Order: sequence, then C-alpha cells, then structure tokens
Amino acid sequence: MPNFPLEPESDVYKTLLESTKAIPWRIDWDTMTFTYVGPQIEALLGWTPQSWVGINDWVERMHPDDRDYVVEFCVTQSQAGVDHEADYRALTKDGGYVWIRDVVHVIRKDGKVEALVGFMFDISERKATEEHLLQLQKQLEEFSFSDGLTGIANRRMLDKVLEREWAQAQRSQKPISLILADIDYFKQYNDCYGHMKGDECLKRVAQSLSLAANRPLDFIARMGGEEFIWVLPETDAASAREVANKCQQLIRQAQIPHERSQVSTWLTVSLGVGTMIPGQQAHALSFVEKVDELLYLAKHNGRKRAEYGQFGG
Repeated sequence: MPNFPLEPESDVYKTLLESTKAIPWRIDWDTMTFTYVGPQIEALLGWTPQSWVGINDWVERMHPDDRDYVVEFCVTQSQAGVDHEADYRALTKDGGYVWIRDVVHVIRKDGKVEALVGFMFDISERKATEEHLLQLQKQLEEFSFSDGLTGIANRRMLDKVLEREWAQAQRSQKPISLILADIDYFKQYNDCYGHMKGDECLKRVAQSLSLAANRPLDFIARMGGEEFIWVLPETDAASAREVANKCQQLIRQAQIPHERSQVSTWLTVSLGVGTMIPGQQAHALSFVEKVDELLYLAKHNGRKRAEYGQFGG
C-alpha cells in the first residue's frame, strides 16, 4: 500500500484507519494525484482504491456543476495553508452521484505545501434531509404569502410587491396603476346564502379577477374581506382602464347569483382605478388611500361601476 502521510507501520493503526466509515486519502501536491485512497471508497462509489491512485483525471469524478468551485476553493485554501472542508457530488462507477464532504488538512514542509490529506464522508442522507427541509421552508413561505381561502397573494405579499414596484417606478419615472375591487353587497350575500357559499364566492371572484391581466409583472392580492387589489407596474391610465373593464366583464361572465343585491340579479364589483408617476417624496400608502377614495366614490355613485383618477407625484 502506498504510504499514508503519517507513514503508519503499525498494522493495528492501518486496520483502525480503514475500518471507519470515513474514507482516508492523500494527494501529492506537486503532481496533484492521489497517492492513497482507503478501501472504503469501493463500497461507497464503486471505484477500486487502485483506480484513484496516480490518475490525473480524478476531478472528472465530480459533478460538473460542483467541479470548478470546489477545485478553485480547495486550491486557494491549500495554497494559503488553511485546512478546510468542501461538499460536492461524487460520480459513482455506475453513473450516479453521491454527496461527499471532504475534510482537508494541509501538510507543509519547509514552508511549502507538500501534500493534502483528509477524509471523505458520505453526507447523502444529510443532503436529502436538507433538501427536504428547504422544500418545506419554500412551501411555508408560499403559504405565508398566499391567502388561505382564495389561493392568491395575501396582504403580506402585497406589501412586499408594492414596495418593490413603487421604488422601481420612482427610479424609472414610469406610471404605476392600482385597481381596488370590492364585491357589492357582500354582507347581504352572506346573509342570503350563508358563509360557506360566501367563501366559495370569494374563490370564484379571485379566480375571475386573476384572468384580467396576464403580464408577468401584473399582481393581484386579496386585501381582506371582500376587497381585492391589482398592482400594475409600467401601466398608464388607458391600459389600467382596459384591465378594469376586463375585471367587470369577467365578473359578469361568472354569473354568480345575488338575490339581495340592489343593483343586479348577479354579483357585481365596484372599482377604484388610479394611475401615478411617483416623485421621490411620494408614498405608496398615500397612493393606495387615494385609490381607495375612488373605490368609495364608485360605491357612493351606485356601485357596479368604476371611478378613475390620475395623480401627480
């Protein structure tokens, strides 16, 4: 067996070293080739220890997406004489990949790097657990930003999107439009049909309104109760009016009965539609309040309609 860095002469030491799950190895710095790999490597990756020793293409046994970073990181750390760790996916003999953690110790002689020694650890189970936890975290984030009843974005997500798009509009000096939509006589709807039907109604309205615009930046959220909001970046007044008209049209096409409505036998919505090119001192909340006043005006003027406004920055 080629010498391990400590050059063990004891059979007991060798047996101990090669009986652990960790896989010992040694790389000669001048040639950047393995001079030793523990026999445990074959059980994990399928490669025999001899297939590693002396070859120049062992880097090819890393996943292509991990290779450049890991090699650059390890070389940089080794040149600095710093012990380090690196995680990567190692190629198995049958073409699969296993997550490996290399724990690396730098051996120096007369101030120069002579060799690298270390252990490989199988961390595939740990990585699988991490991936699962990341997926759960992503799902939790999605849940935390979506309305539990309708499935569209909630007020928390709205705040983030509006803050981002408002700042972008201030930088670009392009118009941003808001549409506030409120279901007409929704309390009477609940009184007539019950809260279960009311929840189903909110879902149908959310689905219908979601179809009113389809640009990637267009964003709809449930404000709460029976109120919804559209954030329309880079949208002038004329384009916002088109979206508002589409909202009204889609709600009409849904034909949701509403016996207690005072404006129609079908469910309707009132809209406030505002457009603004925000100045540097303008506040998004003030804009929302102005559009909310337009919504109030639409309801005051008979509902089942929209009121429009353009505001200075």
